[in-house]
Amino acid sequence: MRPLPACIPMEINGMQNRKRAGFNLIEIMLTLAIIGLVGVIAVGPLIEWSNGLRVEMAAGQVAGAMNMARLCAIRYGTKVAVKFTTDETTGVVTYALYRDGDGDGVSNRDIEAGVDPELRAPRRLGYLGERVHFGFPPGPPPRHPGNPSRRLDRLDDPIRFNRSDLASFSSLGTATPGSVYITDGSRHLAAVRTYNLSGKIVVLSYDVKTETWQ
Repeated sequence: MRPLPACIPMEINGMQNRKRAGFNLIEIMLTLAIIGLVGVIAVGPLIEWSNGLRVEMAAGQVAGAMNMARLCAIRYGTKVAVKFTTDETTGVVTYALYRDGDGDGVSNRDIEAGVDPELRAPRRLGYLGERVHFGFPPGPPPRHPGNPSRRLDRLDDPIRFNRSDLASFSSLGTATPGSVYITDGSRHLAAVRTYNLSGKIVVLSYDVKTETWQ
């Protein structure tokens, strides 16, 4: 038999190489498609987790402002209140501390009249703003954190300390009982609560599925 020309094996090898290159390209495209699909599926839970984290961090900032007011009340031996303000144009949220100037407690009326002076200039709460704000998520009214058998009312009033929007503390460390509610406007909700005699400040998270506070 006459041996095959030397060029034939080279052509066969070239075809095999081209086939392998073709398979490699298809495998890469499939891999990229799978990665893209997994990425799309993961985006939703990632956004939900991110929003929940923002709400928790905002609640931590609010609790920190309240703790600052309580410490100042004890240090200076007078009633001190923290007031939260949201700029309606920019959505920027700030807090300021005021002390009792006439012995009848801190009130919005006395703040406006200059009777209860500013103890600490307004400072911005960076985690509150456009995405996270004071309020409640859509849907059924949440359960009351102090009495789960009933639901919250006055959903247009997310900052409530009795009938005031001032979180006040005495020189003994006691507090006006109340809550500040913070949401992402979707499904996440947190409450920063103060307790009367102990002056304790706690942060609670609400599970909309089970309707429970944790």
